[in-house]
Amino acid sequence: MIAIADHEKLYFLSYSDQPNLAKEIQTIAKKNRATIQAGQSSVIDSIEDELKKYFSGQLSTFETPIHCVGTDFQHKAWQALKDIPFGQTRSYQEQAKAIGNEKAFRAVANANGANHLTIVLPCHRIINHNGKLGGYKNGLDRKSWLLQHEKKTLTTAFS
Repeated sequence: MIAIADHEKLYFLSYSDQPNLAKEIQTIAKKNRATIQAGQSSVIDSIEDELKKYFSGQLSTFETPIHCVGTDFQHKAWQALKDIPFGQTRSYQEQAKAIGNEKAFRAVANANGANHLTIVLPCHRIINHNGKLGGYKNGLDRKSWLLQHEKKTLTTAFS
């Protein structure tokens, strides 16, 4: 995975094989008026540790501080993502309703597509109203795996 952070907050997290990764990184640099260089920070150490725990089934909520640049609407949509409990899913309509605009499900889907913090802002938990997976910029196989991983983790925790 690729993470971009300073010494205070995480700005970007994605898979290293994400389509258009270079463009995404340029967008993050531009939005934050930053120069990106390789290195370590306490925030990078924190997200690395949390990801290891997440993937080993020992973490359900991320605590690494984050920074997202977006519109007020996008921030509401991203907060609604954070509010979805680990191992559960919501439809785009349910996410739109959670931010007070049930008819804005297409706008919510666009906001999710602008999410630069994969897994931390869990857009993989959003599915179509018919129960099908819907979209995911990191691929439906990966989305399916993440959802199964979370359900398996919950099942293991309560058995």
